[in-house]
Amino acid sequence: MTDLRPVIHRSGVQPVHKPPVTPAVRVLRAAGVSFAHHPYLYQAGGTGEFARQAGVDEHLVIKTLVMEDERREALIMLMHGDRAVATGCLARALGVKRVVSCDPAVAERHTGYRVGGTSPFGIRRPLPIYAQRDLAGLEQIYINGGKRGYIIALAVRDLERVLQPTWVDAMQ
Repeated sequence: MTDLRPVIHRSGVQPVHKPPVTPAVRVLRAAGVSFAHHPYLYQAGGTGEFARQAGVDEHLVIKTLVMEDERREALIMLMHGDRAVATGCLARALGVKRVVSCDPAVAERHTGYRVGGTSPFGIRRPLPIYAQRDLAGLEQIYINGGKRGYIIALAVRDLERVLQPTWVDAMQ
């Protein structure tokens, strides 16, 4: 589904003429996934800023976090926008001693995306993907489409089909 309706924000209406074609968009199209485009005015504030501009519940806006364990093995964790990752719980679920956020430059090397525009779809190198377990109970989510200021909405069942994440309980 293509939704090119403008997003309203503080500075007025941001007209959308053509959605970006990112690696994430290419992967979703190749997989036959129906998704809606939600461009917005990128500003610091991440998921909360998009939720405010688009008028959606931040709990449905999913963060794509690039993290690493003590061996510097990278992974992706998908978490509700209004929640934090309990790194100790995540480490226990993975059977490692600790998990921390990657340095932004390292995250960009692993994914090929700029921090603030990281999507779990179309990443540069295959990484293990983990997702907060209760995301599976949602019908639709909003997640980064691979570019700052660009969010896509899709069904969780499609996210699960394409990414095949490991479901974990790591919400703080």
